Amino acid sequence: MKFTVILFLLIAHCDIVFSQEQVKIAFGSCSHQNDSLFILNDVVAHTPDFFVFLGDNIYADTRNKDTLKSKYDFLAKKSAYKNLKSSTKILATWDDHDYGMDDVGKYFELKKESKELFLKFFEEPKLSMRRFREGIYTSYIYQFRQKDNSIKKLQFLILDERTFRSDLKIYDRKSDTIYKGNPAFFYHMDYLPIEDTDSTILGQEQWLWLEDELKKEADFRIICSGTQFGVTYNSYESWANFPHEQKKMLDLIQKTKAENLVFISGDSHYSEISKFSVENHYPIFDITSSGLTEKVNFATSNLNRIEGPVLDNNFGLLTVNWALDQVKMEIWDEFQNQRIEYTFSLEELKFMK
Repeated sequence: MKFTVILFLLIAHCDIVFSQEQVKIAFGSCSHQNDSLFILNDVVAHTPDFFVFLGDNIYADTRNKDTLKSKYDFLAKKSAYKNLKSSTKILATWDDHDYGMDDVGKYFELKKESKELFLKFFEEPKLSMRRFREGIYTSYIYQFRQKDNSIKKLQFLILDERTFRSDLKIYDRKSDTIYKGNPAFFYHMDYLPIEDTDSTILGQEQWLWLEDELKKEADFRIICSGTQFGVTYNSYESWANFPHEQKKMLDLIQKTKAENLVFISGDSHYSEISKFSVENHYPIFDITSSGLTEKVNFATSNLNRIEGPVLDNNFGLLTVNWALDQVKMEIWDEFQNQRIEYTFSLEELKFMK
């Protein structure tokens, strides 16, 4: 009997029923622990039901476990973080700087220790599947009861794009015959797209897990990605550096007939909405919020951009209105200004019959 109970807890999802006709999901990324993080108080003022940390939740940039732990401890003491934690449900994935070092992937030597610290900080239950498999990917399903007693299901798919990711292809200007001289790339370029189809972002086990998850029933799905999915190539870290993996994701969504799906992402230090349109596929929206404390003074080229960029510190907000079958996407900046608002119907996120 004891074994049966433990097994159930290991495979169970957060299938909790709330009685409400809309749900608000706030999200953000790139939060330096040395900053005041007052913007998290602005997040709380919007009364979200969830907040998703999309990576670079601290800037560790270390190969020392004690240093990594000390930076999590520093974040934990922030009054704004405590306010957020006491006010809403927090979900999280990581990116490179909280995983350990800038742009690292599966060969990072501290990844097991980093995982332990991540799970401890975000208070992952002791019997969570995250503790019993490699990586930190996971999923949640929450149910919302409507006035007519029908149930709407919200699915979060939290990806891990560090533990299994292959090495990037370093940009070499001498051998670049495609992008060199293009005025869109006026900045220092870091990486080139990888032609090797054996390379990966998610790794085999995570891809198999994701396929099973996408087959589950859900009325709205959010894929939470540390790096941008919907952008075109810009030479920095994104799914566009692994075009075969980007295509694999689109093919998998189509194969599983997973509708009503959007991406939220971070990493870029500016915010935007990308709309990825592919033949025989509904449009994939990717709303990027970055950063909570970090920023840059320019945005890279992105042919899929439909809103933005926003260069001030910011957070994202999704409002799912079950009664109207629509979703509002917003970006709010550090000055409490709404900078982006874009609303779409869930009917837009369905395959043609």
